[in-house]
Parts: sequence; C-alpha cells; structure tokens
Amino acid sequence: MKLSDFDYELPPELIAQFPPAVRGASRLLQMDGAGALHDGLFAELPSLLKAGDLLVMNDTRVIKARLLGRKDSGGQIEVLVERVLDGARVLAQVRASKSPRAGTRLHLAQGTVAEVRGRAGEFFELEFSDCDDVFALLERAGSLPLPPYIAHAADGDDAARYQTVYAKMPGAVAAPTAGLHFDEAMLATLCARGITLAWLTLHVGAGTFQPVRVENLAEHTMHAEWYSLPQATVDAIAAARAAGRRVIAVGTTSLRALESAAADGELKAGAAETRLFILPGYAFRVVDRLITNFHLPRSTLLMLVSAFAGGDNIRRAYRHAVAARYRFFSYGDAMLLERGCA
Repeated sequence: MKLSDFDYELPPELIAQFPPAVRGASRLLQMDGAGALHDGLFAELPSLLKAGDLLVMNDTRVIKARLLGRKDSGGQIEVLVERVLDGARVLAQVRASKSPRAGTRLHLAQGTVAEVRGRAGEFFELEFSDCDDVFALLERAGSLPLPPYIAHAADGDDAARYQTVYAKMPGAVAAPTAGLHFDEAMLATLCARGITLAWLTLHVGAGTFQPVRVENLAEHTMHAEWYSLPQATVDAIAAARAAGRRVIAVGTTSLRALESAAADGELKAGAAETRLFILPGYAFRVVDRLITNFHLPRSTLLMLVSAFAGGDNIRRAYRHAVAARYRFFSYGDAMLLERGCA
C-alpha cells in the first residue's frame, strides 16, 4: 500500500482558518449504508441517530503547550510539549538553530527555566526549575498550539473554541476536532432522545500533524499516544451491543482508543499507549459509525477513514466535499460515516 494512494487536491481557501461564528453551525456530509452521500447540517445529527445508540467521546483537554524563549547562548528556541511526565518533567520538541545538549538551560516565557535532561527519540526530556505542577506552569506561561495549517496566532477565541465543551483531562497538544461541533444544547438534545454518552481519554500528540515520509506504508512508524478507557464505558458498549444498538465514535481519537483496547479481541478497560496504525483491510472490532472532520492529504487519519468506510467511498466523498465547498480540517465541517459501507 502506497502513500500516494491517499492524496487529493484541496484548494487552499477551503482550509478553515477560524471556527464557525456559532459552535455547531457546521455542515455535515453523511455517507449511508449504501455509500450514498447526503448534504446536511451538524444540527441535524440527533435525527440521524436512534434511541439507545451510544456516542463515545474523548474528554481530553488541550494544554498551552507552546513556549518561546532562548538558550543560555542567546539563540532563540520554541518548545512544544508533547507529553507531561510528572510534576516537573515533560517530553517536548525543541526547535532551535542547533539541537540543545543535555544540561542546556532554556529561558522561557515569564521567567520559566527548563533544563535539557536528554533525548528520547525525536523528543527532548525537559525538567522545569522550582516546579511541582507542569500543567499550572503551562497555563500561566504557554500558548495554545494551533495546527500548522492555521495561519493566525492563537487568541482568546481560540482558547475557547479549540477546546470541546466537555474537555476535562489535561494533556493533549491538539484538539479531538470532531468534538468541537458539539455544544451543551446538542448534548442535552441527544440525551433527551435516549442517546447514551460515554467517555474515554486519549491525549492527542503533535505527531498527529507529522507527515508520513515513506511511500511504502509498511515502513511507517506510528507515533505513540496515551489513552485511558474506563470500565463504565466498556460496560456501556456491552449494553449497547446486547440491545442491538450502534457504537458511534466521536472522532478518530475515540476510535483508535477503542480499537486499541480491543486489540486482543476483547474490549478491556485500562490505560496504555497505542501505536495502532489503521489501514484499509483492518478488521474493526468495536465501532459501527464514525463522526469525523475532513483530514489532510497523505495523512494517517485519511488512511484510517478509508479503512473504515472504504477507500473508493472516501475518495468520492472528498471529491464531493471539495466541489460543494465544505470547510476542511480542525475548524472545518464534519462527516458521519458507516463502517464498511458498500
């Protein structure tokens, strides 16, 4: 399977630079069980679901993971935290003219100082001085790490809108963007219609934006992301299955966590890291339907949705979305996909 199989042409003006004026005022492209496409609005989602259906949502919270500063030598640096390790240490990307060595002190915003402790693959381990709560430090000194295809610097509107209304568990450096369409009114409407909500956590890493650099996809190494699946969600999925109802993942992050937790055939609660790389031919065990945004060309997420709904179907859907002027990527419109539709 080749990287070039997952390419498409996207006019740059279709990359959404800002969210819609009102949360949830997005379009929704639905692909039904026969593979037919239906243009609609995200506000119509409750009418497309049935009482007893289960929505599984990712409650991760985006942290202010970007820090600017300088080295002792005066060279400018940019730090992008990938993962919080404990109260004082993180794994991070460090962009500088020269890679910092172990022992280098980084002078960051608001007097924050971090020392490079060593390398961990493509990341650096940093330890912050006089710190016992990295999350509080980042909230004070960091800025929101918007995706690289969004041209403006994060502002107050982004601080609210590049975050789901149900974000709870801090640790992500990118939003689970399918969840950005839901507002409190939508969640109340879903519950009133008898649709069940369940939760998990997957901390989205910066690796989600890293390009695939090999043409032969068998040679690609997937980035690792941490997830936690509560027993209550496992039980909710079992109850939905027993009642003949559908399990609907809100976003590719929820889907990856669920499928990772069922890797040995049985869905199990717990916390772990996943490097699950889903390509066409993957046998899905848990998820029946998927709510998702439109994904970058040649990306692992485009490969995932192609595996879920069928490569020909996704290519046709994306051609339609471009022609119909849907908005793409994190702040863009949404899709509702059936698993393995013909």
